[in-house]
Amino acid sequence: MALHQVVAGSRFYIGGTIADQNSDFAESDFSGQSWTEVDGWETMGDLGEEPNIITTSVINRNRDKAQKGTRQVVTMENRFTIYPDDAGQLACIAAEADDDNYAFRLVFPSGAQRLFIGLVVSSREIGGTANTPRMLQVNIARNSNVVKVAA
Repeated sequence: MALHQVVAGSRFYIGGTIADQNSDFAESDFSGQSWTEVDGWETMGDLGEEPNIITTSVINRNRDKAQKGTRQVVTMENRFTIYPDDAGQLACIAAEADDDNYAFRLVFPSGAQRLFIGLVVSSREIGGTANTPRMLQVNIARNSNVVKVAA
């Protein structure tokens, strides 16, 4: 395995709607999906999550004590060079207008994958400087664990 895992060569896919569930997802939960690649992927957003911090002020110790609470997922902010007729970009735009969770798949150059579900909470065109292409920013509020599939 290479020492550094690069983002270049990775691929981003959107699937169909998928219902949330009470337990963590497994690879098999995505087996019936039909995947559409989203072309022009320029910036990969974060896939992390972190705990909310619960703070208790303890008067006699003159200190706030911290505990970990529920886990908060960060919004995945992806950017794509706009290709107006790309089926994947059109699917993301349509998903933003919908209130359902969608399946997503990332495929890395090694063949490893990441699978998850989420809401497309924005799909907006963004500008830049004179010498940059117009971009489509697609933000996903992840609503599941990230299923890691080995290469």
